[in-house]
Amino acid sequence: MLRNKDTTIVSEIKDFFTTREKAIQTILTVMSSLNLTEQQFGIENKNNQTYKNINKLLLLVLFPFFEVKDAWSYHQSCLYPLLSCGKDVFYRLLNDTNIAWREISYKITIRLIKKVEAKNKSVAINPRCLIVDDTDLPKTGRRIELIGKVFSHVSRQSILAFKGLFLGYHDGKSFFALDFSLHGEKGKNKKKPYGMTQKQLKSRYAKQRDKHTYGGIRKQEYFNSKIQQMIEMIRMAIGKGVRFDYLLVDSWFTCYEVIKFVRTRKIKCHLLGMAKMGNTKYVFNDKKCSAKEIVDYQRRTKKVKYSNTLRCYYSETVVDFNGIAVKLFFSKTSRKGKWNVLLSTNVTLKFEEAYKIYAIRWSIEVFFKESKQYLGLGKAQSQDFDAQIAQSSLSMIQYNLLAVAKRFTDYETLGELFRNTKAETLQLTVADKIWAIIIDVVAVLAEFLEIEAESLMEKLITDNEKFMKLTKFNNRLTAA
Repeated sequence: MLRNKDTTIVSEIKDFFTTREKAIQTILTVMSSLNLTEQQFGIENKNNQTYKNINKLLLLVLFPFFEVKDAWSYHQSCLYPLLSCGKDVFYRLLNDTNIAWREISYKITIRLIKKVEAKNKSVAINPRCLIVDDTDLPKTGRRIELIGKVFSHVSRQSILAFKGLFLGYHDGKSFFALDFSLHGEKGKNKKKPYGMTQKQLKSRYAKQRDKHTYGGIRKQEYFNSKIQQMIEMIRMAIGKGVRFDYLLVDSWFTCYEVIKFVRTRKIKCHLLGMAKMGNTKYVFNDKKCSAKEIVDYQRRTKKVKYSNTLRCYYSETVVDFNGIAVKLFFSKTSRKGKWNVLLSTNVTLKFEEAYKIYAIRWSIEVFFKESKQYLGLGKAQSQDFDAQIAQSSLSMIQYNLLAVAKRFTDYETLGELFRNTKAETLQLTVADKIWAIIIDVVAVLAEFLEIEAESLMEKLITDNEKFMKLTKFNNRLTAA
């Protein structure tokens, strides 16, 4: 079926489903409305190819929705009659260094965002945000191209993995994955760069690429610093027409280089990020002071207040950071707790509003969790680096399709989008869900346990089972 034909795969798949399976129907309807063609993506067929690249791409996107684990298991799936081909047909596409996966992902995602905006013309309550964060993508194969050891902040040890740097967009209600790059960590040990012996480095898969091909460019990004690559990805997003009010980052990415980049954009945007209580100097009261010295002064001069809404102590002040005016927001959950500090280039922003906006940053953590659990993000074990890029790109596209399907249908769980799987995504939007956690759970627990709210938040999101138990317990307390 579909051999040398222009039949649209999506329209044929629709015939498989009953009216009860509205989630899959919604995904297929959204995909059909995108009018995807080979010319748009620059993946025209070569003369000797039997199957169209656009059909192979569409099937790869649909794999997880039909419980197709990978190309190897495709021939046993209900999709097989649509394109009666072997696994190598898909592998050749995934390994092709000339496929512009970044362009494909962007074109689909921008269309999805515009589709949502057209249907929901009302102004969102929450601001539009770009979000940047990295995550571990663990691997098991030591022969994977460019693989090495990276330090995991979750397990607090070095693991065999790529570091995935991701850029996302939050439109005030839904999160969309925009861009990513894969990185390694060379480390300071010259005898074991990337945590590998010379023998292990030589045994890794190696592939010759022209540096000007799409695969060659993605390979070069692997060696770039994450700060440098982050700035390039934001620059590209702006060039694609993405507009945002705030760039949200954690303490690792809150640095002068990023602050300066954001402040010099012609579009009206600001940075809001967690900063470190370290030795960084700010000009405060005509003196160079560290964050700790500033908050100590605020405490001595009784400029620390208490927020009943957030149940925490806080103080805010405007300082000069290398010639740029920024606002520092200090907060802690108890009198004996440790101070945390948020930094924003918007000096008119108020503390409670800043805290609420920053909560949106956790939507990218939800993306990491759900994409790894349901969409195979980081699970590709191909030795080819091009295939690693392709699989991560597909996971982003799949997640964005789900975000739109959920937005249009208000499904309560992702389990309704994945047949026979049990997800626990609440009906609340990601921002509302996280905000509810902050108000009702995190502040109280952090104060009671005397731990940082930031650390507690990460554990709550990555361990959904424990989160559900905590929310049920909180509801019982409220009822009592």
